[in-house]
Amino acid sequence: MRLGLIRLSPKSSCHRISTPSACRRLAVLTCLTQTLSSSSWGSHAFALGPRLGACLGSCLPALRSNLQHRQGLKHSLHMRTMTDDYEELCKKLKKISHLEGTMGLLGWDEQTMMPAGAEGARANQKAVLAGVLHEAKVDPAIGELLSSLEQKQEGLDEFQRANIRECKTRYERSTRMSAELASREAHLESTCYAAWVKARENSDFRSFVPMLKEMFDLRKEILTLTKPDMSLYDAAVDSFDPRMKMERLEVIFDEVKRELTPMIEAIKQRVAADPKLQEVHPALRGGADWETGKQAEMCKEIAKAIGFDFELGRMDVSVHPFTGGTHPTDVRITTRYSEGNWIEGVAGTIHECGHAMYEQGRNKETSDLPVSEALGMATHESQSLLWERMVGQSLSFWKWATPIMHRYFPHTKECTAEDFYKAVNIVQPSLIRVDADEVTYPLHVVLRFEIERDLMQGKLDVSDLSRVWNDKMTSYLGVCPPSDREGVLQDVHWSSGAIGYFPSYSLGAMMATQLFRQAKKEISNLEEKIEQGNFVELKQWLNRNVHEKGSLYPNADTLLEAVTGEPLQPSYFIDYLKGKYQPLYGF
Repeated sequence: MRLGLIRLSPKSSCHRISTPSACRRLAVLTCLTQTLSSSSWGSHAFALGPRLGACLGSCLPALRSNLQHRQGLKHSLHMRTMTDDYEELCKKLKKISHLEGTMGLLGWDEQTMMPAGAEGARANQKAVLAGVLHEAKVDPAIGELLSSLEQKQEGLDEFQRANIRECKTRYERSTRMSAELASREAHLESTCYAAWVKARENSDFRSFVPMLKEMFDLRKEILTLTKPDMSLYDAAVDSFDPRMKMERLEVIFDEVKRELTPMIEAIKQRVAADPKLQEVHPALRGGADWETGKQAEMCKEIAKAIGFDFELGRMDVSVHPFTGGTHPTDVRITTRYSEGNWIEGVAGTIHECGHAMYEQGRNKETSDLPVSEALGMATHESQSLLWERMVGQSLSFWKWATPIMHRYFPHTKECTAEDFYKAVNIVQPSLIRVDADEVTYPLHVVLRFEIERDLMQGKLDVSDLSRVWNDKMTSYLGVCPPSDREGVLQDVHWSSGAIGYFPSYSLGAMMATQLFRQAKKEISNLEEKIEQGNFVELKQWLNRNVHEKGSLYPNADTLLEAVTGEPLQPSYFIDYLKGKYQPLYGF
């Protein structure tokens, strides 16, 4: 049976029938439309008459096949359009990533190699680049692509959907900020950093107050514009740990203070009763025997052994240790060495290697895209602190590392692994956060959290910062900085605009404990393997479960649930500290 042609008039939604028997054929097509999607087509067909029904029955399979083919073509066209849109979005996101890598290289050079006289020129360079970067981030085409892709994500995998999620968040925030404001921010970061370096050298906080006040004011302005639905401090923390809230931080840190304060006091009492608990082997005290050049060589050997890939990175020295670079294939770490404190060099190296291995281990299939990037700074700190503390401060590690120490520093040949283990785990309230032990360290973070929270809420003025800092140090740790250099000026973070970063350190320590706890369940005899210098399985476990996941999950809690079955549990951190230090101090 041959059906007549049905055409749609371009000026009307009505059907124009071009055959004489229009009415009957329209009835046939109406019936056909109903039956093509029906498994019981017979009743519809025979409603038109036995002979017509029989004819329809004979041609129906071919007609149904033809319709399915047309639907398949339509679906393919839809998929191709979605794929094209996604690929175009990725091209633009990769351009942004490359520009950010260039900015990162300028920042690394600024803190390691750049001559001091180039401060002004570098500030101008970063300001111009920030303007170019901002224009790339607010490209209207990105918004159009996102709008299109949000309507048709059924063909995307979980990483692609997460990539769109992260891109949308960034795009919406970037479009609320002008290019002029982005350039002003980049310029201030350079000038404020330079002012901090000079103020720190001179131990003169008062000279730094105007510049620091300008930085806090600018961050408030930016956060108000870019995250209008958040409180100022929530917005600041969100910049480093997505979706973390001030209220939850207060609950976590209140628990930490409640548990650690009596623990620190108990250790103080034990040390007062038996001072030998704090004694280290004489050879492990600072002095001229700890030549910094040899420390650098030794730390490079340790870095390579635990998994830092020198084909994809390098090590240098800076005032404040950090990890930077341009790409997972170009990861640059810095540390610092001191004859008076050899532990600083070793701990700093292992810590920064933890950051660097996270970067080097990112997912290559999603390279240069937001979803490949680290899931916030608490997650990043969890990787550095897992290696520094769970590994580098363990007895198993020092059973492996002690012969290396003997080789580089022969004056330590009488020292045992237990001597080294004791030396790196002394609990002693100190002035400097980066030198603090893992028991007192969280209180350094709590202090900074409370100060920057109050600054952002307008409850504290920048000019009062030094006094409040000293008061809290005395209250929480029982020590008072004798100078601003050892007090409020010791950290680089606020000078570079990293307000809201500090909570990440202790959140990261808690995450590290929880992740290492899970790793020990899944990797047989892990501590014995560390003792033998076999770090490969732990590194690969972290690659699979953390590094390669990037920003697949929306926040750190979701990552922890996927890996350990639970969101962040501060109690595991407290249990770890008690389990380790009760035997060392007998409290």
